[in-house]
Amino acid sequence: MESALTARDRVGVQDFVLLENYNSEATFIENLRRRFRENLIYTYIGSVLVSVNPYKELEIYSKQQMERYRGVSFYEISPHIYAISDNTYRAMRTERRDQCILISGESGAGKTEASKKILLYYAVTCPTKDHMVTLGDRLLQSNPVLEAFGNAKTLRNDNSSRFGKYMDIQFDFKGATMGGHILNYLLEKSRVVHQNQGERNFHIFYQLLDGGDDDLLNTLNLERNPHSYRYLVKGNCPRVSSISDKNSWKVVRKALEVIGFTEEEVQKLLNIIGSVLHLGNTLFGEGEEGETYITTENQLSNVATLLGVDGSALKEALTHKKLTAKGEEMISPLNFEQAVSARDALAKAVYGRTFNWLVEKINQSLALKADIYHSSQGASVIGLLDIYGFEVLQLNSFEQFCINYCNEKLQQLFIELTLKSEQEEYETEGIAWETVQYFDNKIICDLIEEKHRGIISILDEECLRPGETCDISFLEKLEDTVGGHPHFITHKLANGKTRRVMSREEFRLLHYAGEVNYNVNGFLDKNNDLLNRNLKEVMCQSENQILSHCFRREEVIDQKRPEMAASQFKNSLMKLMEILMSKEPSYVRCIKPNDAKQPGRFDEVLVRHQVKYLGLMENLRVRRAGFAYRRRFEAFLQRYKPLCPETWPNWNGKLADGVSALVNHLGYKAEEYKLGRSKIFIRFPKTLFTTEDALEAKKPEIAVTLQKSWRGYRERAKYQRIRHAVIVIQSAWRGMKGRRRAKRRREAVQLIRRFIKGFIYRHEEYCDENDYFLDHVRYSFLKNLRKNLPKSVLDKSWPTPPALLVEASDHLQRLHMRNMVIKYCRRVQPEWKKQMMQKVVASEIFKDQKYSYPHSVGRLFLDSRLERAQISLKVLQTLGSEKVQYGVSVIKYDRRGFKPRPRQLLLTNTFAVLVDRTKIKQRMDYAALRGISVSSLCDGMVVLHMPCEDNKQKGDALLHCSHVIELVTKLAMMASKTNYVNVSPGSIRFAVSRTKEGIIDFIRGPELKVAKGKRGHLLVTAPPSSAS
Repeated sequence: MESALTARDRVGVQDFVLLENYNSEATFIENLRRRFRENLIYTYIGSVLVSVNPYKELEIYSKQQMERYRGVSFYEISPHIYAISDNTYRAMRTERRDQCILISGESGAGKTEASKKILLYYAVTCPTKDHMVTLGDRLLQSNPVLEAFGNAKTLRNDNSSRFGKYMDIQFDFKGATMGGHILNYLLEKSRVVHQNQGERNFHIFYQLLDGGDDDLLNTLNLERNPHSYRYLVKGNCPRVSSISDKNSWKVVRKALEVIGFTEEEVQKLLNIIGSVLHLGNTLFGEGEEGETYITTENQLSNVATLLGVDGSALKEALTHKKLTAKGEEMISPLNFEQAVSARDALAKAVYGRTFNWLVEKINQSLALKADIYHSSQGASVIGLLDIYGFEVLQLNSFEQFCINYCNEKLQQLFIELTLKSEQEEYETEGIAWETVQYFDNKIICDLIEEKHRGIISILDEECLRPGETCDISFLEKLEDTVGGHPHFITHKLANGKTRRVMSREEFRLLHYAGEVNYNVNGFLDKNNDLLNRNLKEVMCQSENQILSHCFRREEVIDQKRPEMAASQFKNSLMKLMEILMSKEPSYVRCIKPNDAKQPGRFDEVLVRHQVKYLGLMENLRVRRAGFAYRRRFEAFLQRYKPLCPETWPNWNGKLADGVSALVNHLGYKAEEYKLGRSKIFIRFPKTLFTTEDALEAKKPEIAVTLQKSWRGYRERAKYQRIRHAVIVIQSAWRGMKGRRRAKRRREAVQLIRRFIKGFIYRHEEYCDENDYFLDHVRYSFLKNLRKNLPKSVLDKSWPTPPALLVEASDHLQRLHMRNMVIKYCRRVQPEWKKQMMQKVVASEIFKDQKYSYPHSVGRLFLDSRLERAQISLKVLQTLGSEKVQYGVSVIKYDRRGFKPRPRQLLLTNTFAVLVDRTKIKQRMDYAALRGISVSSLCDGMVVLHMPCEDNKQKGDALLHCSHVIELVTKLAMMASKTNYVNVSPGSIRFAVSRTKEGIIDFIRGPELKVAKGKRGHLLVTAPPSSAS
């Protein structure tokens, strides 16, 4: 910040604390004007940020600007909304204490925009995850929704917030957003039914009519022309050139979707908005006997349909009221004025409660999710308070009274916390605290809120008093109760001069910011804000889920009178004060430079009015009561060390000693400064300015020193070059060799440099920095690939490619494999193809299941193990047209007794036969074959399971074959029963007869042996290995 002090004559000072004449309001405003003229809209008062609305877009809110302020000390660079946002965020993380930012100012000063900028800063700069991105979007999108339903065009601002908003943003221990919560205060419900000249109703009504599609408007029975609705033309300003209601409607619909509103909820919400417009067009007539009736039945029907209530019940409730006297209920008709008031009260109640439901729904969307965060113990909070500033209008009523009461409480809190933080800093640094004289506005707060004697208590009491009460009787009671208070004046109590400018219906309060006259007309009605009981009963029966949530049946049953509006606001304000007191506050004070919303125009009278009502001069006096400037030792020493020979260029001792040496050399007087434990405190801005001017004057000397050093270095380098050249000339015979060596080294360096740079940029797109390296990588890989190509289709090895050639390598590998496969296939003869098919089937059946399988892989399967001559001619004749496809010698074991018998097993296309020399002993049809069982050991046993029921098949066959894998593979392929082969690791069961089973047990032994066991089982001893 100090770097801008030298330009203070042109752009002013960045911190009002540094103003020499800090008691002068004119000097304060002139500093604001200078900075505003240079588009410097932000200025500090210590840690308070003063913001002037520029009424134009400035290039100071980019992501680059956010990064510039991120993690930077508060005073290091120029004032900005991002600086206070970042300072608050860092304080929350380092001190683990909840923070809050209080944004205040009058309508049109830029409070809403300031809160948006803070939210955007946190959304962009805070660490996020996928679910946090969604939460950040919802936080940002809550603004357009709340603005649509809670903002309106006023005389001072086209987008004026007509409610107060406090938002808590929750952060986890890593500093990432994880939830949010919004509190709203004092929605201006009276705007629904009445607007001053030149003002509009809430934005949502105009957005719906201008942006809603035809089908939606037909559903709501609405027309596009806002002049058709009485609630929208009271201010005679339905259209505003600076507002695009159609575009805003699109933004609001998208925001509702992002926040999580369902289509049904949106439709119910819009039904309520449409019903308010129809309710405003519901008119009444008065009969000859004074009875009131509704003249616009169609409008009433639309209202009932959209609200989801019974039309006749609504009609009755709008024209009659229910009274309870001595336990009995009576129905009393309403006169014309009472009916109109009941209609308007219903419109205000429906809209106000719907707005509260909307805030509640947004809070549910922003709420901390238990499934994502198992515990919120480590959570910290930053609160954002965007609330109306002090208001002084031509006619000040109940709303201005509440708003200004709120500002009195905030000013009281502001002064207390500012003094407290100042005192804590002084005590931390060991500086004696001096008592500060300031105006304590507690006397005004007590005047308004004191129990039984405060203005709010008197107002409530007057509303509850039986008999005829009116606003004038309330004023008279005020005069009787608080008439002697020094900050309260009425026409009756005032002197002659004051009476000339005060109405008999007004009372004046002397606020901290100035005098305000309040007109009591309407105070009682607005404080009562009651809805007839029978209207509540109708709304409780609504089929619209939003309204049934807003109007509880308990309200009708409960005979207790609801709390008055002023007391409600007072209690909610007390809770807000508790929330703010529990947090470390930061402040943003917003100022409107002119009423015309023109960029570059600075209205001094208007600005002076706001400076006064914001209490900025009071804040400055409190801040300047002690020392104007304070900095940590290291920052002060780093900046001003060139001014002292002892500290220049570097100070190696204790920081406090270095600062002490520096200020002694500069000639600071004892009353001008104090040294704390880690900071220096300077009392007068003039002392700092003198120091800064001395630094500015010292800069040319510093520049000369730097120039001298540079020139000396340059001359020494020149001398070294000359000396080197002389040595080269004197050493001519080494010159050529040296040059050649140098040339080779240079080339090597360039090559290495290109390689290193290419390696660094290897993951980037092909460019000048990495082209040589990437080309070399490609060339090396391809060269290596040529030497190490697989020679066989069985060889799956492949050189590992670099990252940039993974895709190309995959293509080359597929192409090479395809090429090898094509070449191999072309060389394969039909008999080899048949052999491979059989080997594949054998692998599927026996691999990793039978121990003898690996020995069979390398041995060819023969077409037959029997020569043609070995097969009996008689057998061949018996087979007829069935040709023998495969034959092999086997030993058949009887199922009973297990007697071995040599046999021939012949396989045809449809069946297999067991032959004893010239006679076919057993025929086994493939269709009847139920399974083939072999053991997992190195024996040659195979069991062919055949059905016992069929006498032709003769039951299971127990065979021993020296080529069991070959036999089973061919049999399974011919019978198409490869899935029927069972490789059993233990015993094999077989059918002896229809009712009896036999078992073959297998054990390991030194040699193959098949014999009957002790238990009547067939015992097969398998050798360790076999070539089966």
